[in-house]
Amino acid sequence: MTQLLLDLKPDQSPTLDSFVAGTNGELIGRLAVLGDSHSFDALYLWGPAGCGKTHLLVATATLSAKRRPIVLASGTEVGADLPAPTGSLIVIDDVDQLAPEAQVALFKVFNAARLAGYALLLSGSSPPSQLVLREDLRTRIGQMLVYEVRPLTDQQKSAALGRHALMRGMRVDEGLVRYLLSHGRRDLPSLMAVLDQLDRATLEQQRPATLPLLKEVMQLQFEESKDDETGSV
Repeated sequence: MTQLLLDLKPDQSPTLDSFVAGTNGELIGRLAVLGDSHSFDALYLWGPAGCGKTHLLVATATLSAKRRPIVLASGTEVGADLPAPTGSLIVIDDVDQLAPEAQVALFKVFNAARLAGYALLLSGSSPPSQLVLREDLRTRIGQMLVYEVRPLTDQQKSAALGRHALMRGMRVDEGLVRYLLSHGRRDLPSLMAVLDQLDRATLEQQRPATLPLLKEVMQLQFEESKDDETGSV
C-alpha cells in the first residue's frame, strides 16, 4: 500500500537536495540512507509547523521507493489497520493526530517491525515525552532515534529565497526579500509560495518585481486565505 497524500505537481515534488538544511545536515544525511537496507530502522522527527517535516518525509519516501515498498500516510488518514509488505518503509506524518484505533495499529507495527524488517519514519509537533498518545506507543516512539528539525534563521531564509528566485529566473533585490521576511508568514514554504505568485504576476502583468507589486500579491494571498476560512465554516 502506497499512499501519497499530498497533491504535488511533478516540479514541486520535495527532494532531500531541495531542502534547505541549515543546521539539519546530520538529519539529511541520515534520511538519505534510511531505505538502503530492508532491516529494522526507526527515526522520529519533531518540530513546529512549517519547519519542513512533511517535506522531509515525502522526500525520503520518494527516494526510498526505488529500493523498498513504501507506506506513506498522515496521522489523520491511518485507520484501525496498517498493512505493509515485508521490508517496507512506513512513513507517518503528524503521529500526534492518530485516532485511538490508529494508535493501536501503529503499536502493532512496532511489535512486528524487527521480524518483518520494517523501517519507521514518524513525525510530530512535540518531542516524544510530550506526545499525547497511549503510553505504550509514546514509549516506543521515545526509543526511536529522535531528531528535532530546527527552523532556519532569517539569514538562512533570505539566502534560500534568493536562490529560489534565481532558479525561477527572477530578479529580486534584497529589499523585497527583507520586506517579505518582515511581513510574510514565517515558514519557508509559504514565503517561497509568495515568490512564486510574484513571479506569475510579473509575467501576467508584464511588470517588474517591485515592492508595490509584492504588496499587491501578499494582499491578494491574504484575502484568498480569509475567503477559504469563511468558506470552511
